[in-house]
Amino acid sequence: MMQKSYRQYIVLNKNLIIAFLAAIIVSAIVAQTLSDQASYINSTYTVAIDFVVFYSMFSFLFYFDNRKKYYAESGNLNKTRLKKDLLKIISSLGVAEIVYTISRWALQYYFLNLEYEAYLASIIAHVISTILYMIVVNVSVKITRLYKDGT
Repeated sequence: MMQKSYRQYIVLNKNLIIAFLAAIIVSAIVAQTLSDQASYINSTYTVAIDFVVFYSMFSFLFYFDNRKKYYAESGNLNKTRLKKDLLKIISSLGVAEIVYTISRWALQYYFLNLEYEAYLASIIAHVISTILYMIVVNVSVKITRLYKDGT
């Protein structure tokens, strides 16, 4: 049971990292494309694109890795278990997202104002914010007991 729990944490973190890597690449391209814009515009659009790429990729990966978990042996969807886990994952990601959004936007704005290349400002801000995000998500997942109680 304990090994299954650790495996689930590893899979969750793998999905987060893959989604962040995709978002880092696309965000850096968008930031560089918008490098002639004001820092606040560049930061805002880059963070918005970052969300779209990250959540699209993460949602797909999370669904792919967990699609069998929510079906009973009869083949019916276990809606109670799904709702319970969705609430836990949304709570965990939501708290981390607040930390991520504030730090990501502020750091990119800061680095752009220091006259870093736009793509580099985006990458550095993304990496620092991602580290903070991963810490908060993992603590939140433990607090909400996402992978406890047979889930």
